[in-house]
Amino acid sequence: MRYIFLVAIAILSIAAPAMAETAVGFKQLELPDDAGARKLNLSLWYPAAASGKSEIVGENAAFYGLEVQSGASFLAGSRPLVLLSHGFGGSWRNLNWIAGELVQQGYVVAAPDHAGESFTEENAAEIVPLWERPRDISRTLTALLDNDQLAGKIDRTRIAVIGHSLGGWTAMELTGARYSADLALKDCKTEKVLPQCKAPRMLGKVGIVNEGKADPRLSMDLSDVRIRAVVALDLGPAAGFLPETLKRVDVPVLVLAAGVETPEIAAIKADSEYIAGHLPKVTTVYREIPDASHFSFMQICKPNGKKIVEELSPGEGFVCRDGGGRDRAAIHRQIAEAIVGFLKVEMH
Repeated sequence: MRYIFLVAIAILSIAAPAMAETAVGFKQLELPDDAGARKLNLSLWYPAAASGKSEIVGENAAFYGLEVQSGASFLAGSRPLVLLSHGFGGSWRNLNWIAGELVQQGYVVAAPDHAGESFTEENAAEIVPLWERPRDISRTLTALLDNDQLAGKIDRTRIAVIGHSLGGWTAMELTGARYSADLALKDCKTEKVLPQCKAPRMLGKVGIVNEGKADPRLSMDLSDVRIRAVVALDLGPAAGFLPETLKRVDVPVLVLAAGVETPEIAAIKADSEYIAGHLPKVTTVYREIPDASHFSFMQICKPNGKKIVEELSPGEGFVCRDGGGRDRAAIHRQIAEAIVGFLKVEMH
């Protein structure tokens, strides 16, 4: 493990002067359907010249949002870029909070919506196959590099991906790690509780299985050599990543795992440990946040958020549950410090 990095994080958190407050610019746009690719909705956050007119985005009855200045002018200069990949059934709103933190550190942040996803097997026909997720990220990156008018000038040598849950899976695919559906499903006949063994019709829709067999399209090379660093937040599924391909990953990776598992989301910590255990030790950092749950990485719930979620979607109020002890805002501060420190070291 990279103990030198951990020391550097401590020094940075103590010695680094606070940056002057920067306005968070925000806009949304759509990449057109071309060359057979579907339309792609993008959300963009960026350091902006303060306009004095702010609004809250990503907020609803259950969750807090982020104060931004929509359509504000870009600040001059070339900026590092962080691409966000949300979890299954989620959207850009889930990582809206970390986008705001990164903008304060000078980053441009972009998040495509991996459209068509749903929590329910009844809506599985709408789900985008897994291999489309890394392509969404690469397509977003190409659009931003090709057109400075979208998010300002991007520093091509400082590009990272942050992914939560299935977004972490997406980020690992972009590093060149390869996923084998055969490997993921090999124990399903004897171990029914494994996440990748559940809901066979859903597995078919996301692309893990095809007509009852492992789908070979998941073994495609979906890497993007333009990515220079990756942060995986409580990623999953991981059991299908081939160890030999993880060992060949040549970009720095930070794996942040939740220490609290819930009945609704089991084995995620094991997924993070699996990934970190097979990546090269010299370029990998693994950290566990003991009182974080899988959903602690998402936006902050309002005081009555759990009740509202339960009313709208019975049984899913657990998305507002953390591990006790600290509130989600405090957990977010720890997550943000770890991410910002890692990126400062790896994308200096």
